[in-house]
Amino acid sequence: MDTVIAAHGLTRYFGGRIVVDHLDLAVPRGAIFALLGDNGAGKSTTIRMLTGLLPASAGRATVLGQDCWACAAELRHKVGYVPEKPRFYDWMTVSELGAFAAGFHHAGYRDRYLLLMERFRLEGKARLKTLSKGGYAKVGLALALASEPEVLILDEPTSGLDLFTRREFLASMVELAGEGRTIFISSHGVAELERVASHAAFVANGKPLLTGTLEELRQRLLRVHVRHDGSVDEPTGLGRLLDQEVSRREWQAVLQDPDRAAVEQLRRRDGVLAVEESALSLEEMYTALMAPFHQDNERNGQGKSNRPEPTPVGEKGER
Repeated sequence: MDTVIAAHGLTRYFGGRIVVDHLDLAVPRGAIFALLGDNGAGKSTTIRMLTGLLPASAGRATVLGQDCWACAAELRHKVGYVPEKPRFYDWMTVSELGAFAAGFHHAGYRDRYLLLMERFRLEGKARLKTLSKGGYAKVGLALALASEPEVLILDEPTSGLDLFTRREFLASMVELAGEGRTIFISSHGVAELERVASHAAFVANGKPLLTGTLEELRQRLLRVHVRHDGSVDEPTGLGRLLDQEVSRREWQAVLQDPDRAAVEQLRRRDGVLAVEESALSLEEMYTALMAPFHQDNERNGQGKSNRPEPTPVGEKGER
C-alpha cells in the first residue's frame, strides 16, 4: 500500500525540552490511523509538524510525498485539518464562513461546502456563536472537507461532544476512508477509536512505544492467565512484562511480544492446571503500555500530567 504520511526521526525541541523524540510513522492510503498518548505526549506538536505549522528540529516528515514544512502552502489544498479547538469569526453565519474560506481555495470549494452543510444538517443562516460544540465541530469538518483533501488530520475531534454526536462523527470517518481518503486522528477517546481505527501508534513523553495495524497490535500484546496448584513459581521468560497480578494459585500478566514457545512450555509444566490467552482491547493496550510512565511520574512526585503541550508562539521561522 502507498505510504501517504511518513515520519523519519521526527524531533521537536522547545528550548532545552524535547517534546517529540525521534518519531517514525508510516500511514498507508485509506487508513484510519490513531495517534494515542496522554496529555503532554507530543501528539499536538506532531500534528503541527505534519500540517506545516511548525518546523521539525530534526528528522523529516512528508505527506503525499512532499515535505510538510517546505511544501506547506501547496499541501494546504490536499490536506484537511481540524484542530482541537477551532476558532472562527463567530459573528459570521455558517454560510458566510464558507464563502469567506472559498477565497483561499480552488474553484468549486463553496459549492462543496454547501453540500456538506446539508450532509451535516447545518443551518446556513445560523451565527457561529449560537452553535453547540457539536455544530461548531461539524463546521470545522465541513471546511476541511470542502477542498476535497486526500488526507484529513484531526486533533481531538470528538473532545467535549455528546455520545451520539461522537458516534456520528466517527461513523463519517469510516465513510471517508471508504472513499479512499486517509484519516489521521489524535484522540483521548481510545475505546471509541477501536470501532473505526485500522492502525494505531502509542506515544509517551514524546517517544514512540508501539505502532502497527490493530491486528498486529493484538498479536504483539497478549494477556496470559495461569492457574496452578500453588507449587509453581512466578513464570519468567515469556516476553516483556508490562503488567501482572499474582495470587497464591493464579498469575495473570500482559506481555509484549510474547514468546509463544515459552508459553507452550508453561502449559506442560508440573503443577500448572490451565493457561489461558486472550487479546487486549485498544483501551487495555493503552493502559498496559502507559502504566510504567504513570508509575515513574508517581515516584517522581509529578502525578499524571494534565498540562497542555507548549504552543509554538513566536518561534523563529514559524508559518
